[in-house]
Amino acid sequence: MGRIIAQTTITNRLDGDKSIQCGMLVDTGAGALILPRSWKDRLGNFLRSEPVQLMLANQEVIRGEACAPVEIKIDGFRPIWNEVVFLDSETEAEDDFEPLLGYVILEQAQAAVDMLGHRLVPVQYIDMK
Repeated sequence: MGRIIAQTTITNRLDGDKSIQCGMLVDTGAGALILPRSWKDRLGNFLRSEPVQLMLANQEVIRGEACAPVEIKIDGFRPIWNEVVFLDSETEAEDDFEPLLGYVILEQAQAAVDMLGHRLVPVQYIDMK
Protein backbone atom coordinates (compact mmCIF):
# COMPACT_ATOMS: atom_id res chain seq x y z
CA MET A 1 0.00 0.00 0.00
CA GLY A 2 1.17 3.53 -0.74
CA ARG A 3 1.60 6.22 1.85
CA ILE A 4 -1.17 8.73 2.39
CA ILE A 5 -0.21 12.07 3.90
CA ALA A 6 -3.09 14.30 5.04
CA GLN A 7 -2.55 17.99 5.69
CA THR A 8 -3.97 18.58 9.16
CA THR A 9 -4.35 21.46 11.59
CA ILE A 10 -4.50 20.76 15.33
CA THR A 11 -5.72 23.69 17.47
CA ASN A 12 -5.90 23.96 21.25
CA ARG A 13 -9.57 24.74 22.02
CA LEU A 14 -8.59 26.72 25.14
CA ASP A 15 -6.26 28.97 23.14
CA GLY A 16 -7.15 29.29 19.45
CA ASP A 17 -3.83 31.01 18.76
CA LYS A 18 -1.98 27.76 19.57
CA SER A 19 -2.01 25.41 16.61
CA ILE A 20 0.14 23.07 14.54
CA GLN A 21 -0.17 22.49 10.81
CA CYS A 22 1.56 19.44 9.39
CA GLY A 23 1.35 16.55 7.00
CA MET A 24 0.28 13.45 8.91
CA LEU A 25 0.72 9.84 7.90
CA VAL A 26 -2.66 8.10 7.69
CA ASP A 27 -2.29 4.95 9.80
CA THR A 28 -5.43 2.83 10.05
CA GLY A 29 -3.58 0.57 12.49
CA ALA A 30 -3.46 3.43 14.99
CA GLY A 31 -6.53 4.78 16.75
CA ALA A 32 -5.54 8.26 17.87
CA LEU A 33 -3.78 11.34 16.59
CA ILE A 34 -0.13 10.92 17.63
CA LEU A 35 2.47 13.70 17.88
CA PRO A 36 5.99 13.86 19.37
CA ARG A 37 6.13 15.22 22.92
CA SER A 38 8.58 17.89 21.75
CA TRP A 39 5.66 19.57 19.93
CA LYS A 40 3.46 19.80 23.04
CA ASP A 41 4.57 23.32 24.05
CA ARG A 42 3.46 24.60 20.63
CA LEU A 43 -0.14 23.82 21.65
CA GLY A 44 0.04 25.40 25.12
CA ASN A 45 -1.87 24.26 28.21
CA PHE A 46 -4.75 21.79 28.14
CA LEU A 47 -7.90 21.36 30.20
CA ARG A 48 -7.17 17.65 30.59
CA SER A 49 -3.90 15.75 30.47
CA GLU A 50 -3.25 12.20 31.61
CA PRO A 51 -0.67 9.46 31.10
CA VAL A 52 -1.60 6.62 28.76
CA GLN A 53 0.03 3.42 27.59
CA LEU A 54 0.15 2.52 23.91
CA MET A 55 0.84 -0.85 22.33
CA LEU A 56 2.93 -0.88 19.18
CA ALA A 57 2.57 -3.36 16.32
CA ASN A 58 5.47 -5.38 17.78
CA GLN A 59 3.55 -5.68 21.11
CA GLU A 60 5.91 -3.25 22.88
CA VAL A 61 4.11 -1.00 25.38
CA ILE A 62 5.22 2.63 25.50
CA ARG A 63 4.12 5.65 27.53
CA GLY A 64 2.45 8.77 26.22
CA GLU A 65 0.24 11.62 27.35
CA ALA A 66 -3.33 12.22 26.15
CA CYS A 67 -4.27 15.93 26.12
CA ALA A 68 -7.61 17.58 25.35
CA PRO A 69 -9.53 19.34 24.01
CA VAL A 70 -8.15 19.97 20.54
CA GLU A 71 -9.84 20.68 17.26
CA ILE A 72 -8.56 18.50 14.42
CA LYS A 73 -9.11 19.73 10.87
CA ILE A 74 -8.06 17.42 8.04
CA ASP A 75 -8.01 19.45 4.80
CA GLY A 76 -11.25 18.82 2.91
CA PHE A 77 -13.14 17.28 5.85
CA ARG A 78 -15.25 18.52 8.73
CA PRO A 79 -13.40 19.62 11.88
CA ILE A 80 -13.78 17.48 14.97
CA TRP A 81 -12.91 17.78 18.65
CA ASN A 82 -10.88 15.04 20.30
CA GLU A 83 -7.57 14.54 22.06
CA VAL A 84 -3.97 14.36 20.94
CA VAL A 85 -1.52 11.77 22.26
CA PHE A 86 2.07 12.89 22.72
CA LEU A 87 4.71 10.18 22.73
CA ASP A 88 7.52 10.39 25.25
CA SER A 89 10.67 11.77 23.64
CA GLU A 90 12.80 8.72 24.43
CA THR A 91 10.55 6.47 22.31
CA GLU A 92 11.35 8.17 19.01
CA ALA A 93 14.04 10.49 17.71
CA GLU A 94 12.26 13.69 16.60
CA ASP A 95 13.93 13.63 13.18
CA ASP A 96 12.55 10.11 12.61
CA PHE A 97 9.10 10.79 14.04
CA GLU A 98 6.15 10.88 11.71
CA PRO A 99 2.88 12.31 13.11
CA LEU A 100 0.12 9.70 12.81
CA LEU A 101 -3.55 10.14 11.98
CA GLY A 102 -5.46 7.11 13.29
CA TYR A 103 -8.74 5.50 12.32
CA VAL A 104 -10.83 6.98 15.18
CA ILE A 105 -10.06 10.50 13.98
CA LEU A 106 -10.70 9.52 10.35
CA GLU A 107 -14.10 8.02 11.20
CA GLN A 108 -15.16 11.08 13.21
CA ALA A 109 -14.14 13.39 10.35
CA GLN A 110 -16.07 11.17 7.91
CA ALA A 111 -12.94 10.31 5.95
CA ALA A 112 -12.19 6.91 4.44
CA VAL A 113 -9.08 5.51 2.79
CA ASP A 114 -9.31 4.96 -0.97
CA MET A 115 -6.86 2.06 -1.34
CA LEU A 116 -6.68 2.28 -5.14
CA GLY A 117 -6.32 6.06 -5.34
CA HIS A 118 -4.07 6.33 -2.25
CA ARG A 119 -6.08 9.21 -0.86
CA LEU A 120 -8.76 10.11 1.65
CA VAL A 121 -12.34 10.33 0.42
CA PRO A 122 -15.48 11.61 2.15
CA VAL A 123 -18.09 9.18 3.45
CA GLN A 124 -21.73 10.14 3.74
CA TYR A 125 -22.45 8.57 7.13
CA ILE A 126 -20.66 8.11 10.43
CA ASP A 127 -20.32 4.35 10.96
CA MET A 128 -22.51 3.14 13.85
CA LYS A 129 -22.00 -0.60 13.34
